[in-house]
Amino acid sequence: MDLYKFKYTFKQRLNFIFGLIIFIFLILLAKFFYLQVTQFNLYSSLSKSNSVKIIPIPPIRGQILDRNGEILAENKLISTLEINPKEKLDLKKIKNQLNDIVQITNYDIKKFRKILKESHYSSTIPIKTNLTDIQLAKFVANQYKHPNIILKHKFSRAYPKEKSGAHFIGHINRINKKDIMKLKKENTFQSYMGLDHIGKTGIEYFYEDKLHGFPGYKKIEVDANNKVIRTIETIEPTHGSDIALSIDYKIQQTAERAFGNYKGALVAMNPKNGEVLAYVSQPSYNPNLFTNGIDEANWKRLNNSIHKPLLDRVVSGIYPPGSTLKPFVALAALKNNVRRPPFTIIDNGFFKMPNSSKIFKDWKKGGHGEVGLVKAIAVSCDTFFYGLGIELGIPKLNEVLKRFGFGKKTNIDIPNEKKGLIANAEWKKKKFNKKWYQGETAITAIGQGYTQTTPIQLVLATSKLINVKEIRPHLFKENTTPSLMQSNSEYLEDDNIDLSLVKEGMSLVTQEGGTAAFIGRTSNYSMSAKTGTSQVFGLKKDEVYDESILPDRLKDHALFIAFAPSENPKLVVSIVVENGGHGGSTAGPIAKKVFDEYINKGN
Repeated sequence: MDLYKFKYTFKQRLNFIFGLIIFIFLILLAKFFYLQVTQFNLYSSLSKSNSVKIIPIPPIRGQILDRNGEILAENKLISTLEINPKEKLDLKKIKNQLNDIVQITNYDIKKFRKILKESHYSSTIPIKTNLTDIQLAKFVANQYKHPNIILKHKFSRAYPKEKSGAHFIGHINRINKKDIMKLKKENTFQSYMGLDHIGKTGIEYFYEDKLHGFPGYKKIEVDANNKVIRTIETIEPTHGSDIALSIDYKIQQTAERAFGNYKGALVAMNPKNGEVLAYVSQPSYNPNLFTNGIDEANWKRLNNSIHKPLLDRVVSGIYPPGSTLKPFVALAALKNNVRRPPFTIIDNGFFKMPNSSKIFKDWKKGGHGEVGLVKAIAVSCDTFFYGLGIELGIPKLNEVLKRFGFGKKTNIDIPNEKKGLIANAEWKKKKFNKKWYQGETAITAIGQGYTQTTPIQLVLATSKLINVKEIRPHLFKENTTPSLMQSNSEYLEDDNIDLSLVKEGMSLVTQEGGTAAFIGRTSNYSMSAKTGTSQVFGLKKDEVYDESILPDRLKDHALFIAFAPSENPKLVVSIVVENGGHGGSTAGPIAKKVFDEYINKGN
């Protein structure tokens, strides 16, 4: 009885198992039929496409060099830890896993998410960049524990001079949505496949098309586990071109050191061909902070600083030209046959407006005595130029200023250049809905009032005093094409403008009695110059400017334009020292150090 019952139960169980096997087999058969017959075309196509991958090969960005081969921007091999964005990401878990090897900060996580959001191609995204040797060794030893973390070695932009020359060199940063839109609009998006960075400022931005190169690619076949089976095709990238600048880094260093802690800008240029030899904007910043994404603390420090270290003062800093405008006002007088020698005035220290009780004071109490055009430039006589401006009128004055490039961009090969301002009655009416007063013409003639200029405009205008030649300031040494050399201002040739008297006045500036006489006394070469002082704020009626009681931010700007040697100019310089006081005593010594470096060392 028991044996019979056992046999019966066993047979039932055997039938059940056999039935279950048959059922599972039928399910698998149905699934197989669905996949292989019903969905054959779909999965066949997917299978083929998934078996072949195209991996972009990024080009190496071109270096930026000075005229003597000094490296200003280069590429350094760095190690990064990266994650495939297609995988399910638990960043908190990843952070904890890597804690013993490398510290993943909240900023790293934040930056990763930002890059993930803005990434323009399917690739791995860095969670940690620029590993130290110790961090790299630790990860390699424990890599088996982190199958989802990819170790990569790639070239990263580096700026070995750090703050030196940062504004003209510029920097790169990661490609964002705005960049993508611009690239697509320009039909250049394909040339950035596999690339993470793009030039944002300076030369890095202006010559991006030359520097970034063109990506290659590798076509590979992979199996279902994403293991590479073979390489089907490889197209090597076209690496970016190196760019040699006209900058002489030795002169650049000299100029930066001469500035010390002052804010401002300096441009040194070859007046014969427009090559910029020194380009200083102070204070500066370290462009290395931007390469792999600047952190929030550093960005706030730079962006919110009252000293504006990110501002390129050479092309974007606008200042009243002060007395550096007087040589060009004198040229307007000569062109229009106004106050031409031997005409003189007696300067008692003030100018009284015609048909008015309003008085404008000269910078020198008691005045300069008898003053003609040449002396007026040499001693910077305000009184002479007040009257000259009134006699000329603003239309005739502005006509000549425009010919020397004021109120226009120079079109230097640097982005974000400002055009400055030459004001007149029409401009004031449109801007303030107010009429133009005669007194505004008077103060325009001494470089005050509404007039605004940039250091790059001043250096170009000064170079035109030398050879009346159409040039364009430029930093790319190798490019001398007409499009680069042509300036955005009118030709001066055959314009009946007598430059000799103005040059004579400027040569006397550095001689005894001139506003920068100390330069002549301490130089073994001749220099022609013009000092300038521009007001930061307007004085009230009967208010006296007292530098000793003013905070630094309210002190006058010091300006200086010069060329040397006077008889055969090789270099022209413009300087603005913010809140520096007087052009002769503050800006002039900086200029002299630059000229000494250039002329006395055989250039």
